Amino acid sequence: MSIKKLKVIILTLTVILLMSNCNANKDREITDRSGRTVTVKTQINRIVSTAPSNTEIITDLGMAHKLVAIDVHSANIAGIPSGLPLLDFFNPDAEVLINLNPDIIIASGHNTTGSGEDPFRLLREMGISVVYISMSKSIEDIYLDIAFVADLLQAQKEGENLINLMRTQINQIAQRTVNTENKKTVYFEISAAPYMMSFGKESFINDMISVIGARNIFENENWFVTPGAEAIIALNPDVIITNVNYIDDPIAEIKARAGFNHINACINDRVYQIDNDSSSRPSSRVILALQQMSGAVYPDSDD
Repeated sequence: MSIKKLKVIILTLTVILLMSNCNANKDREITDRSGRTVTVKTQINRIVSTAPSNTEIITDLGMAHKLVAIDVHSANIAGIPSGLPLLDFFNPDAEVLINLNPDIIIASGHNTTGSGEDPFRLLREMGISVVYISMSKSIEDIYLDIAFVADLLQAQKEGENLINLMRTQINQIAQRTVNTENKKTVYFEISAAPYMMSFGKESFINDMISVIGARNIFENENWFVTPGAEAIIALNPDVIITNVNYIDDPIAEIKARAGFNHINACINDRVYQIDNDSSSRPSSRVILALQQMSGAVYPDSDD
């Protein structure tokens, strides 16, 4: 091969490489999970996650090494790098975020619930890409969240594998009670008295109760429910599940409430506490909560 031909080949390869790098760094427009159109980098290497559900998805996709900051509630998530800066969930420090020079901020619909305002508006106006994942209303929404993050991070295959694994595990849980005719009724509590809170339809909690072959006593109520004791007593659930973890003995507290001694769940000692994180974060890790819920409501069903 002549020197001239070799130089032409090297020059051609150099041009191809430069074009490849250029395309890799080219911005693209996407529609995030809240319906906003956002311009993002094709190749994302520095991620800020502002909600634990998003951090869990990023981690389970094998992308935790790209995290440069997380919210305080993500600090206990297995698999994240140590020593990451921790951000306030509702009021993240803009100066800290700017200094981190992130390629993307993956935010949550929950981030705006503190003041009702978007805490990332200034950062967006400064040119930092911010995408939002709205509050999931179903397990199907969780699949869509995973697929969105996977596409954002160019990890489509990993996202497909994670969703398929979840579908398989959820199907296995559902099969335990597929032949159950008399479905147990369930009251799922996320906040203890006197500020009792639960979820109705169009919530992933309601969806999870359906998956295990049970019925949510508030299945006809809209999304977020703040029931009085009288309503819970009147609906008389067969089983009470709580994920409250901020008082010493949430099960004893429920059983001691005035009038709850007339509820079947309390009469039959069917009050259970399950893992808070996996039952409150719409991510791939809801599987643990589903397994605990299924075992609590139908302990005698075949595995």
